[in-house]
Formats: sequence, C-alpha cells, structure tokens
Amino acid sequence: MARKQALKVFRTPIGFHDAYVAAPSQKAALAAWGSSADLFARGVAERVTDEALMREPLASPGKIVRRLREGDADALAEGDTSKRKKPAGKTKAKPPAKRRRPDPGPRPSRADLTAAEEALDQLRSQQEREEADLREREKAIERERRDLDRSHQRDLAAAEAAVEQARRDHAAALDRWLARQE
Repeated sequence: MARKQALKVFRTPIGFHDAYVAAPSQKAALAAWGSSADLFARGVAERVTDEALMREPLASPGKIVRRLREGDADALAEGDTSKRKKPAGKTKAKPPAKRRRPDPGPRPSRADLTAAEEALDQLRSQQEREEADLREREKAIERERRDLDRSHQRDLAAAEAAVEQARRDHAAALDRWLARQE
C-alpha cells in the first residue's frame, strides 16, 4: 500500500454504519468496499477531510473501518427508533450532495499538435525522398565504376600487349644488331 502521505480517507454509508477506508484513490476505495458501481459518481461516497474521522482508517490502510453514524448511535443507546436514520436503500433518503467541479474552461486546442504531426509527416516524406535519391545516385556511381573498371582493364590489357610486342621487337632488333657485330 502507498505511504500514509499519499493515502486519502473515503466514506460510504452501509446500513446503520459508515464504512471508512484509507486508500490512494477512489478506485482503490471502491475495490476495498467490493463495489462494482461508482459510488462517488452516484453521490453516495465521499472523501473525508475531518482529521478525527481519518485517524483510525489511516492506521489500517486498505481495511474497512465501520462506525455507527452520528444520531444512530444516540438513538440506539436510548432505544428510541424515531431518532434513527433510516438505512440507505430502504427509504427515499437523500444521498450526500455531489460536489460541483470547477469549470475547466474551454477544451484545449489541438491545432499545435496537428501542425506538429503534419510537420513530422512532411519531414519523414522529405527524408524518404532524399534517401531514395541517394540510393539512385549510388547505383549510378556503381554502374560508372563498373564501366570504368572494364575500360581500365581493356586499356591495361592493350598497353601490356603493346609492351610485350615492343619487348619482342626490341629483342629481335637487338639480336639482329648483335649478329651484325660479329
């Protein structure tokens, strides 16, 4: 369970009792009470801010603390049933009044978010186009490199053949010259 500072105390009527629970949220309080209905939205559950009423539930977070409602305890002690509050659900007793939430004002505009999302989409599209253009240029350079390699190989082969032919011609000329020297 959360630390005591994070706990809040909530109350709902159960028969002649009020059920208190210390929980971190309304959802956790509903779970502790075993309620599948949102008692807070119906106005039959509320947050407790009275420190005297908060002590016992805060001492046992998550556990339900039952207390007889004020007036009911006095009436039961005196044996006077006319002073007793009638149990919830069996009469048309008014639930505690809902607290009005402050006016939240106008709904925030989505314009800035929409503009940012559109800018992101445009940037992604531009980057995809640039990447595709770069891949095309890389392919062109690779074709140019292959053509250049083939050209170099042809030129080298021709130059090497010319060198070999020149060596043979030189060797033959040298042999002829040497033969004349004898």
